Amino acid sequence: MLRLAIPVIVAEIGWISMGIVDTIFVGSLGPAAIGAVGTGSTIFFTVMVLGIGTLFALDTFVARSFGAGRIDECHRWLFAGLQLSVVLSVALVALGLAGVALLGGAGIHPSVIVLLQPYLATLMWSVPPLLAFTVFRRYLQAMNAVRPVMVALIAANLINAAGNWIFIYGHVGMPAFGVLGSAYATLAARIFLASTLFLVIVWRERTTPSGLHDVPFAIDRARMWSLTRLGLPAALQVMLEVGVFAAVGVLAARITPIAVAANQIALNIAAFVFMVPLGLSSAAAVRVGQAVGRRDPTGVRRAGWVALGISLGVALTMSLLFVVRPMPFLHIFTDDATVLGTGVSLLFFCALFQPFDGFQAVCTGALRGLGDTHTPVVVNVIGHWLVGLPVGCVLCFWLDWGVSGLWAGLALGLTCVGLTLLGIWARRAAAIVV
Repeated sequence: MLRLAIPVIVAEIGWISMGIVDTIFVGSLGPAAIGAVGTGSTIFFTVMVLGIGTLFALDTFVARSFGAGRIDECHRWLFAGLQLSVVLSVALVALGLAGVALLGGAGIHPSVIVLLQPYLATLMWSVPPLLAFTVFRRYLQAMNAVRPVMVALIAANLINAAGNWIFIYGHVGMPAFGVLGSAYATLAARIFLASTLFLVIVWRERTTPSGLHDVPFAIDRARMWSLTRLGLPAALQVMLEVGVFAAVGVLAARITPIAVAANQIALNIAAFVFMVPLGLSSAAAVRVGQAVGRRDPTGVRRAGWVALGISLGVALTMSLLFVVRPMPFLHIFTDDATVLGTGVSLLFFCALFQPFDGFQAVCTGALRGLGDTHTPVVVNVIGHWLVGLPVGCVLCFWLDWGVSGLWAGLALGLTCVGLTLLGIWARRAAAIVV
């Protein structure tokens, strides 16, 4: 599990680091800039998870084919994933640009919205390379080739950081684009990611028997539909979870620039730590899927429980640090005393939900390896949207807890979802027969 999960975790950290670096680079431009970049990134991924999450189905199909020794089937699923990504790109770019136009009526603070709309509009053009990268990444991970993904993301972070330095502040002869420059840097990094993994796949399989050259790149509507049928519920589950954080971000933006800045900083920290259970979730999905492909029920159970144990150990460690030493995390982003004060309270609630966030992530991955993407959707609707968010709104706006009330609701929702999915996995694992 660790041989597969560690490079995936590093890759996930590299992925989320781009957003954190963007926030750090615009930090000197003020709380409104932090809020615009953070809120824009959150809204972008709320839309994008419909595409990225649908392509998660490649974990199951490619891993099962690989476990069964059918490399030619792995290639067919790769091609079907690319074809589906084209369809999804057209739909999501259109949806995203329409959403940007509607943001003006969302009640977002004027100092934030004037920066948010052009930033998000530019970011939407990174959808096609991002979905292509997702296809290449899921394909490679399902075949245990995780090191190239890790290296590509590390390099992309360097490109993104350099792009931020150049485009935001106007170095090496470029004009200073401010917040918009951060979007240009992100677009360049995502084009690099897709191009790099494409070259890696071609290079790895140039002489492989039953290689890419032996499988025709024909439109395969049946496989595209199979990916959609399994992946769409996974996408909805991710959308529900990311969406509740996006909703909290938008609600925080209705309070003050200080509240939205503190919310975004705490969200960046929580998202960074979440990359560990998210990486373990991907590894669990792959190893469970491979075990199903080779008809190994003991391997299915072991893969899920080992991933859960590792996730719990990391979560408890981070919860302790968030409670005992929150300031070092917050000082990475800002020295503003008012933002820091609010950030401390948000990290306390973050500490409360760490173990349960890990449970829900890893259990979702393990269930996806079994081919079950529907159960997490139902659990997320109830836990996040019918329990957590309503409670957070009451605490924030009716009881005057402010943004801390929103995060208290997040903690409650994640606790409900994590414990429920843990119980479902325990029951399914005990009864598994393949």
